Amino acid sequence: MITLQDLDRIAGDATNEPGEALSAVDLMLIRVGVAASVTSLDRDAIEKAVADAFAAGATAAQIQEIISLVAGLGVHSLMATSVMIVDQARRAGAALAEELTPEQQALWDENVGDDPFWQGFEVELPGFLRAMLVLSPDQFAAFFEFCAVPWKSRQVRAKIKELTAMACDATPAHRFLPGFRLHLRNAIALGAGRVAIGQAMQVAALAPGHRGIA
Repeated sequence: MITLQDLDRIAGDATNEPGEALSAVDLMLIRVGVAASVTSLDRDAIEKAVADAFAAGATAAQIQEIISLVAGLGVHSLMATSVMIVDQARRAGAALAEELTPEQQALWDENVGDDPFWQGFEVELPGFLRAMLVLSPDQFAAFFEFCAVPWKSRQVRAKIKELTAMACDATPAHRFLPGFRLHLRNAIALGAGRVAIGQAMQVAALAPGHRGIA
């Protein structure tokens, strides 16, 4: 079981730089993301967080970009299963090739290549991207297209998006350690210090429970 203390320890060990506190609008955007993430999805909490974000000076485009970002949490189902499915399929006798086809290799080169982000991603989720590609080139291509959406319009600074993703991966109902470590490292590389990380962790710890959507 991954506890809040485990995450706090990882976050605390990641950097000694205090950095700057989050602005009111940035903090509210992280709250919107956590409240709207699929493991919280609390209408009252979302409505309050959105209202508070507008009051702090956020724009509709910024809020939508954060929602687009956290909507990607569904891909964690792919991340947790793709390598497992490939391994089990091969044990069951399925003819899944070890080598990529020319078409699959072209997709790999186009979307992964030597991009440092995806190299870091591979450290946390070894074999996932390749397994997803072997299982479904369509899913592989759609994964990259969907995940790219909140990074195209650039309404919210990359550091805040990384902190939001990190917070969503630290909520009581969704402690996804591979994503947490990845987004934590990315946020630090973008200038986040202990103060901002701690603020995002506090938002995560207070995430509302999923009471259902009527």
